Amino acid sequence: MLYPTPELDADDQRVLGEIDRARESLKHQVAASPAKWTARLRKFLTADAVAASNSIEGFKVSTVDVEDLLDGERDVDVTDENRQETLAYQQMMTYVQTLHDSGDFSYSKGLLNGLHWMLQGHRHGNRKPAGQWRRGPVFVTDARDPSIAAYTAPDTADVPDLMHELIDWLNNDDRSHPLVRAAMAHLDLVFIHPWADGNGRMSRSLQTLMIAREDVLAPEFSSIEAWLGRPGNTWEYYRELARRGATYLPDQDVSSWIRFNLTAYHQQARTVQARLNRSGQVWTELSGFAASTGRDDRIVSALHDVAMAGRVRRSRYEHAENLSMQQAQRDLRDLVTAEVLEPVGRTRARYYTAGARFPEQALHIARTPMTLSDPYSQ
Repeated sequence: MLYPTPELDADDQRVLGEIDRARESLKHQVAASPAKWTARLRKFLTADAVAASNSIEGFKVSTVDVEDLLDGERDVDVTDENRQETLAYQQMMTYVQTLHDSGDFSYSKGLLNGLHWMLQGHRHGNRKPAGQWRRGPVFVTDARDPSIAAYTAPDTADVPDLMHELIDWLNNDDRSHPLVRAAMAHLDLVFIHPWADGNGRMSRSLQTLMIAREDVLAPEFSSIEAWLGRPGNTWEYYRELARRGATYLPDQDVSSWIRFNLTAYHQQARTVQARLNRSGQVWTELSGFAASTGRDDRIVSALHDVAMAGRVRRSRYEHAENLSMQQAQRDLRDLVTAEVLEPVGRTRARYYTAGARFPEQALHIARTPMTLSDPYSQ
């Protein structure tokens, strides 16, 4: 048995309508924006989702470091374990993103286990097999006391039937809103806990895949994983899951889980829209700076990374503008001489941050925080 999808009340319907309108507006805004900096935003959002979802599981890598790892940088100051987990999750998320418009798509045991292998294959072993249902019991321990089981998953023998039921449900539309279905799929998968490890990230990724398959927004704009990874939200996420009980009890009302997810969708859409707006304003400001100082417009991409992400590496600038290594180095060296940028570190590990003469207005725009509200309190 799976968790039954609850009926939405008037507040839920109102919030869902606001989400739909925000996502539709964001879709048109992205389409009307210059391709160069929307492409950069897509890369950031992918890195932010990877960093956040991994952070929930205790793998702490900053978004900017994830961006560097996804760009192929080797000299990033992270542990080998965090590097492996980041690249594995990125591999799986990249494949999830490519599935958003697959015409002959269907959910299957093979698909889910294949995604799990991408995520956990580097950890494969007898105790924690990757790409196959678990072979024994699994417990989620209490964060305050690892000797206490906060959740005990269904018996191993029940997993194949439960997953068969879930896959059948995934492939058959129950006419509920796609965002609600995605939230329910997340809930079902995380409580069935079909694998020995990686269940949380797999459940969040399934939700991302289902939202992307809706095809309203590009996959990079569809995930709420970055929202879930914010410390306060992560705590609420764990608390909401804990409300379901210490064992698999699907015959219950999960309306609060739907409200939690609708809040996440609502605030994430607003967050992405605000970042898109800031990104465009920063780009315009930096384009004006380049023109006023007689510099080539290509430097804007490097300065934009510094303003929005805090730093830029030579290799990223080089690839973004299709430059030779020598040209990229020369541009960055000139900006350092002009005190627009400041170098940090040496040789391959070097990156650049804002210098004393970096355009102040661009930094002000990039660093001005936005305000989010609880959609249910309006």
